[in-house]
Amino acid sequence: MDIQHLEGSIVALVTPFNDDGSVDFEALDRLIEFQIENGTDGILTLGTTGESSTMSHEEDNEVCRFVVEHVGGRVPVIAGSGSNSTETMLEKSLAYQKIGVDGLLIITPYYNKANEEGIYRHLATVADGVDIPCILYNIPGRCGCSISAANMERLAQHPNIMGVKEASANVAFAASIAHLIGPEFRMFSGEDGIAVPLMSLGASGVISVWANVQPALVHEMCRAYLDGDTQRAREIQIAGQPLVHALFNEVNPIPVKEALAQMGLIKANYRLPLCPMSEGARSGLTQALKEAGLLA
Repeated sequence: MDIQHLEGSIVALVTPFNDDGSVDFEALDRLIEFQIENGTDGILTLGTTGESSTMSHEEDNEVCRFVVEHVGGRVPVIAGSGSNSTETMLEKSLAYQKIGVDGLLIITPYYNKANEEGIYRHLATVADGVDIPCILYNIPGRCGCSISAANMERLAQHPNIMGVKEASANVAFAASIAHLIGPEFRMFSGEDGIAVPLMSLGASGVISVWANVQPALVHEMCRAYLDGDTQRAREIQIAGQPLVHALFNEVNPIPVKEALAQMGLIKANYRLPLCPMSEGARSGLTQALKEAGLLA
C-alpha cells in the first residue's frame, strides 16, 4: 500500500499481554478491529506505546506478522523498528519489510546518542537498506538526542524517507523544519496535545496514543482540519486536553493500557520496568474517561 500521501490519525497501538506476560493475541485482534471500525487512518505497531523495548525479536516478528495479516490491507501498517544499534535497526527493518509492512518508524540512537554525523548515518543506513518508506522519529525526551534541523534537511532529501514523527513537544522546532514539508516529505505530530498546532504548520496528522481509546474522535479532528474545518478541529483538540493529560500522567503506555482495561478491551498487564499505575493517577484517569463519555 502506498503511504507516501498518508494523512490523518495513525494509532500508536499498544501490545496487550496476558497475566503470564505473553502477548495476548486475542486482545490484539480486538484492538485492531476496534480501530478499523472507528475510522483510524493507519496503525503503528511496535512503537514506544507497543512496549517493543521489552519484547524479544521473535515476539516483535510475531506481533508484526499478526498485525499485517489481521489488518489485511484495510489500512496502512507501519512498524517501529528502532534500536540504538544501527545494525539491529537495519535487521529489524528488513525483517518487517519481508513480513509486509507498508512503512517503518526509525529512531535516533538512544543511550549511546552519537554526534551529528553518527545520527545522520544511523538513520540513512536503514533508509539505504530498505525499499519501503521510512518515517523518522524525533523524540529527544526518550532518546537523549534529537534530529537537528540540519540533519532533518539532509534526511528529507532521501528517497526512502517520507517524513517525521515530531515528538519534541517544541512547536518552535517544528516551525523551523516546516519548510521541508511537501509532496515527498510529511510531518506527523507525535504529541497528542499539540496535534492541531502542528497541523497549522503543515503536519498531515498525528501518530497518536489518544487514538487507542477514542479513534473515531481523533480521526474526526484530523479530518476536520485537513478538510478546512479548523474550528471543529480546534474544538476537539481543546475538549480532549483533560483526557490527553490523564493519558500521560504516568509514563506511556501505563495509563493508556489502564484506560483500555477499564473500557474492557484488554487487561492492564505490563513488563517491568513498567508496572500498574499508582492509585491517585488511576483515579484521575478514571474520572477523565467518565468525563469523555468512555465509562458510565
